[in-house]
Amino acid sequence: MRKDGVLENRMESEKPHVPEELTSRMRKQGYHFVGRHSAAKICRYSANSMEKNGKGCYKHKFYGIGSHRCIQATPAIGCNLACRFCWRIIPEEEGFKWNEINAMGDWDDPVKIVDGLVEEQKKIISGYKGKKTVDLKRWKEANDPAHVALSLTGEPLFYPKMNELISEFHRRKISTFLVTNGTMAHALENLTTLPTQLYVSIQAPDQELYEKITRPKTAAAWKNFQKFLDIFSKKSTRRVFRLTLIKNLNMVNPEGYAELIKKGKPHYVEVKGFVFVGGARRDDRGLSYGQMPNEEDIREFAVRIAELSGYKMVDYHESSKVALLAADEKAAGDRIINFEK
Repeated sequence: MRKDGVLENRMESEKPHVPEELTSRMRKQGYHFVGRHSAAKICRYSANSMEKNGKGCYKHKFYGIGSHRCIQATPAIGCNLACRFCWRIIPEEEGFKWNEINAMGDWDDPVKIVDGLVEEQKKIISGYKGKKTVDLKRWKEANDPAHVALSLTGEPLFYPKMNELISEFHRRKISTFLVTNGTMAHALENLTTLPTQLYVSIQAPDQELYEKITRPKTAAAWKNFQKFLDIFSKKSTRRVFRLTLIKNLNMVNPEGYAELIKKGKPHYVEVKGFVFVGGARRDDRGLSYGQMPNEEDIREFAVRIAELSGYKMVDYHESSKVALLAADEKAAGDRIINFEK
């Protein structure tokens, strides 16, 4: 390695902002870092979709995405919530602060991030080629990503160049799903280049439960969430609510969820069951295996929300434990998008 300072300094500038103790743990969990604050990780459905008899994820069934051509990624690893049901590593639980992890004014270039994520995805799937069970045609297609889900970890809207990032993905004919926790109202207001589909996570039907479940790290999180929904309702792209239901905790007050739906006006509502995996299994989160709702629980609660909000249940994905509600017949009929290049 050269010691004249050129290569050494360049590599130093590309080291993740995340402390090494945390990156080491995340790498063991399958995270691949890109630049200083972005990351990708293969989803089990992306891997399974490359198999000869493999099946896609709920996004494939609900919206037509080819799961094997999807990158699961984030441009910002830090998050200002610490949701008890989150399967990911929460930095504070490892002794780090969320605002120590984000770049905070020193952010990578959007083109560099897209280049890096596409190349990293190719590296991630390279080993699948030799598996006898893999469909070689699908594997080759997977090397040309057609979709990115900005949902891996953290809060993507912390990245201040999101307009340029989405533009760069779309320029390469890569469709985008952006999943946000609903606290970055100002960032959403400034979002003018919109993703193919814009998500907001709905963790609770009222303020008391919201604060109990999300354990916000910043003041006025619920107030910001309400403002976020007002702005969200006016964004001219496909809008989606994502509910994660936990038995004996937030699987209550369907009237409250219906009111939030009326406020945010999503085209679709995904009603998903909590899964007791990853970080959610930590003792200090206070959750248990028995709090996972079954299919009957999810369907019943989804139908009740639909009745109260005027929506219609149109689909269900069994392995993901998620029901899909559509705002009206038009949304139900238009939900499949041609994502393929």
